[in-house]
Parts: sequence; structure tokens; C-alpha cells
Amino acid sequence: MQIQALLDSLKNCPCGREHTVNIQAVEIGRGLKNKAADILSVNGFPKNILVVADKNTLAAADGILDVLTDGGFTVQTQIYENLRTADQTEVDRIVALSADVQGVLSVGTGSLNDICRRACLLADKQFAIFATAPSMDGFASDTAPITHNSFKVSLPARQPSVIIGDTEILAAAPAELKASGYGDMIAKYVAMADWRIAQVTIGEYYCENVANITRTALRKLVALTDKVTANDPETAGAIMEALVLTGIAMKLCYSSRAASGAEHVVSHFWEIKKLEQGHLSDYHGKKVGVATWMISKMYYDILAKADPAKFTEDTTDWEKVYAVYGKNFEQDVRRLNSPTVTEETSPQILRDNWGKICEIVREELPTPDVIENLLRRAGAATTLEEISVLPELGVQGLEFHAYMRHRLLLSRLLPMLHCDIDFAQIAGLK
Repeated sequence: MQIQALLDSLKNCPCGREHTVNIQAVEIGRGLKNKAADILSVNGFPKNILVVADKNTLAAADGILDVLTDGGFTVQTQIYENLRTADQTEVDRIVALSADVQGVLSVGTGSLNDICRRACLLADKQFAIFATAPSMDGFASDTAPITHNSFKVSLPARQPSVIIGDTEILAAAPAELKASGYGDMIAKYVAMADWRIAQVTIGEYYCENVANITRTALRKLVALTDKVTANDPETAGAIMEALVLTGIAMKLCYSSRAASGAEHVVSHFWEIKKLEQGHLSDYHGKKVGVATWMISKMYYDILAKADPAKFTEDTTDWEKVYAVYGKNFEQDVRRLNSPTVTEETSPQILRDNWGKICEIVREELPTPDVIENLLRRAGAATTLEEISVLPELGVQGLEFHAYMRHRLLLSRLLPMLHCDIDFAQIAGLK
């Protein structure tokens, strides 16, 4: 991947901001496991490193530790049984373990990457990734979704300097993980709509050039829909490249806006409420794909039902919100809504821009039947049952997710729009 060429294309961007990345190399291709030590060395990665993996990802990259030691690296390891949640306790563990090394290499994806990227920022260590599955879009991100006391927040993190994807390993990943990566990418349809709506309604920063990077990656992935779960190195490499591009887009715009919208927040709501009960959630992208289809139904329902003459100031029933989140999360929700994001707009602004908002949704977000068709063709989940989310929790996530972020989403505007949304129907329960 030509990182410098991408940066050169963004010089003097009309958005007025300087776009930078800290990635030195993204290498995606066949047989790169055996070249991993050379790739890291050529790009100046330190020789004294901590390798973080779990038993599944280490088995997928079988032999990687020998490749590194034979290549002159001094390797310490932290091998988990099966890490499924990026919790602050594990961030702290990696910070402590990295005290005697200069760099951290995450062998894997998802939560493994997230705890390492956050820990590397805190400990000021270099960070690199050897990916084992094209399962999520955060490879190149400089933020990390971390849970603390079961509440999930997005925190600043260290962008990897090197990303390596051996397409033979990526192609051999379980079909469920590859479909999860697809679900995480389909989310970009909602993300683009929410980002542009935020720009129109509260004047939030937006960059068309960065948004187009995400759109281009999404188009490339959608063209591969029917091949997502195949054991095909070329397809796996193309999917991995699309996933990396969206992570780069997040860094370029200094925000996760280029990759996540309401659908990600819905997924995070389901996750924290399950963690509260001591239950692990399904794969991130798998949940996000389901949420994307449901949010697409909600957004088109809003367009059909909203009447600008009925728009008012925010009428949120805060006691009901706090009751749904419960005592464990109430303080977090209060903090994130003091002040709440809707105070940055007004009914008149919404009325004046309602035509534009409707236009944005139709331009960026395919209709629900198109989203459903894409997910099914890619072998991705579409129902609450497939992601082990109970009906009541599924409905709560759709109705109350927006309060766990200080972020303008079309769904957060519902208490101002006064649309009669049937959340159970949106969740596929009727």
C-alpha cells in the first residue's frame, strides 16, 4: 500500500486541516509470515519486543515466533487463552509487561490489537500488527474501544508503524471472522450519513476527501461480497486492504467518524449490558453488521415519518434513560450528556436543513433490503438471535444507544423529531 502517495494526494486539502499518518508500511501479500522479521527490520522496528497473541491467533500464525527470533529479534510473550474483550485491566497488563522492551507486536486482530495500541500510547512504545484474520476495520486506527468497569469508551491510542497481512493466513481464517470484517465495513454506509448530518446540524468538522477514502474502500469490498468467505488469498488481501484504508481514514480526520456511526454505538450498548451480566459478546463486526441493517431500517422510517412542523427542543426522558442504563452506567451517561450534544443544534436548524438531511441519507445509505441482501450474500449475521442478543436488549439498544456517546447521530435527534418509531419492528421482532 502506497502510504506516501495517499498523503501526497491530500496536501492542501480544502478541509483546511493537515492530514498525517504514523504508519511506515502496510504489507499485504502471500508468504509474508516468513518475511515478517525482514519487514519489521527494514522499517526500523526495534529488535527487543513483546509479542501479544492468544492461542488461536498464534496457531493461525504458526511459526511466527521462530521467524522473529531467527531474524534477530529478542522476544518476550504474553499469550492469552482466548481474548475477546479489550478491557482496561489488560491494557494495564501490557503496559507493565512492555517496561523492558522497545516495541509491541500484536499477532491477531480485534481486542488483541486494541489493548496493545492503547498500551503502546501509554507506555510510549512502538507498535506493529501481524494480522491473522480480516475481521475488523481498526488495524490502522489511532483510537481503541476499551471497556472499564464494563463501560466501553473510545480512547486515543498508538497507530501501528507496520501492518503485515499474509494473505494465505487471512484466507484460511474462519468464515465467521471474515464475514465479521464484512459487517464492520458495511457499517460505513451509516457512518458516512451520520458524519455529514453532524456537519449540517452542528457544524462538525467534515472532510470530503477523507470520506471518499472510506467510500472507495467500501465499494471495493462490496464488489467482493460473494467471495468473502472463500478460502481465496487474493480476495482476503483485497478485504484486508479495504479494512486498513478505513482505519487510515480515521487517523486522517482525527476521529472515528470516517468509520463508525449509530450502528457501532448500538453494538457497544449491547456489549456493555452483556458484560454487566457477565456474558461475553459475539464478534464486533458481526454485531455491527446486524446493527447496520437495523439502523438503515430506522433511518428510512424516520425519513418517511418526520414532519418538520412538529420538531421541538430535545424532550428526552432522562430518568428513563438513566433507568435503562442502570446504576453501573448512570454516571458515565450523565458525564457524556453534560451538556448533551443536541444543545448544539435547534428545531429551526433541523427544519431549515431537513431536505438536505433526507438527501444525505438517500445518497449514503442503501435501502434496508439492499443492506440485508449484501449481508446474507457475504454469510454475515442479520438477526439478534445470531449474535446472542435477547429481544429486550436488542430493542433497548436501538432506542437508547445514542446516550452513551457525546456524538450527533440521526438517531440521537429522535426526541426532537417526534417520529413514532416501532423499535421492536426495527429489531425484526414483529
